[in-house]
Amino acid sequence: MQKITNDMWTELSDPAILQKMGRRMRDYRIRMEMTQGELAEKSGVSMGTIVRLEQGSPISTSLLVSILRTMGLLENLEALLPELSISPIQMRKMQGKQIQRIRHKKEE
Repeated sequence: MQKITNDMWTELSDPAILQKMGRRMRDYRIRMEMTQGELAEKSGVSMGTIVRLEQGSPISTSLLVSILRTMGLLENLEALLPELSISPIQMRKMQGKQIQRIRHKKEE
């Protein structure tokens, strides 16, 4: 069986990614010596949510954030969505304005 490296995430289907995430969450929970019930109670989510997460089923983002906070893994979101730096050219174009939306010109 081939070990999946970080650069192979893009080759996985969405359900496969959710299953892999669920297995990792279970492994972290077990390493923390917590039962599913304890994690659910401390996170303020239902036990069914923990079970669904660990089985690789989708759960809401707000519930995931609660679980990550309880497990001490919330700081990992920085690696998931790092803050974008602004290039000097972009800074000059913006001239103190922050882009709020993108509009495309209509084709005639």
